[in-house]
Amino acid sequence: MSDSSQQSLSPMQAAWRRFCRHRINLIAFWFLIALVAVCLIGPSLSPYAQDAQDLELKATNISPQHLLGTDTLGRDMLTRVLKGGQVSLAVGLLATFVAACIGVTYGLISGLAGGRIDAAMMRLVDILYAFPFINFVILLMVVFGRHFWLIFVAIGAVEWLTMARVVRGQVLALKNLEFVTAAKASGAGFWHIVLKHLLPNVIGPVIIYASLTVPGVMLLEATLSFLGLGIQPPNASWGVLLGDGSQVMQTYPWLLVYPGLFFSSTLLALNILGDGLRDAFDPKSAAQE
Repeated sequence: MSDSSQQSLSPMQAAWRRFCRHRINLIAFWFLIALVAVCLIGPSLSPYAQDAQDLELKATNISPQHLLGTDTLGRDMLTRVLKGGQVSLAVGLLATFVAACIGVTYGLISGLAGGRIDAAMMRLVDILYAFPFINFVILLMVVFGRHFWLIFVAIGAVEWLTMARVVRGQVLALKNLEFVTAAKASGAGFWHIVLKHLLPNVIGPVIIYASLTVPGVMLLEATLSFLGLGIQPPNASWGVLLGDGSQVMQTYPWLLVYPGLFFSSTLLALNILGDGLRDAFDPKSAAQE
């Protein structure tokens, strides 16, 4: 790329161009787009409801009527896998979004405030880090009962902590630079500096960490559902389906294999996407162009 064309690109455009240079990144990106589309549209096109039972049919393998077979209650596995994908992807994306909003706000305030405020805010993060995650989920369910929204609360209450530390570290590196010092000298207020000067400069690391957080959140949801603390029947997520399949894996292995393939391929694509975004936003990559 010539110097003139490089200078005409915004940082986001330059990062996207670096991202697209690697075919594996594009494969992962379009795979995830296709997967989300199939999970959203597929269940509405299926002739079977996810909780429709056929006790006489019971567990059967692949057939023209049931492309991924049926489970032990005669429910269509393809429909349940796609509906489970909706839940797992929603939990991964929404919980990550919530964690990012909380963590970015917390990290920006802590890093820019500095001093005792920063120390107190980071000690709170340390305390929350020390609290066992599973105990926290059990406590929430004892107090509020088993509700779907508790998944977002429980996961969001853990994942924002690392995001806050990442953003705080970026702010500590930025707040003594010339453009922030000039903004303070011109009389800019605290929130003006946060929103206009610091936030745009931490978006890159936030996007990178968020893309790597989604698969971790999906694994947490799957772990909770596997333990019976997550999504409750008759609703399904990939974690629920893996838990159900593991109980009958010796007799009906496809009940574990099919949701496992969807889940593992999605996690692989998300990790590839996260690595690609990390490399795309890496200043060293830009310097080598």
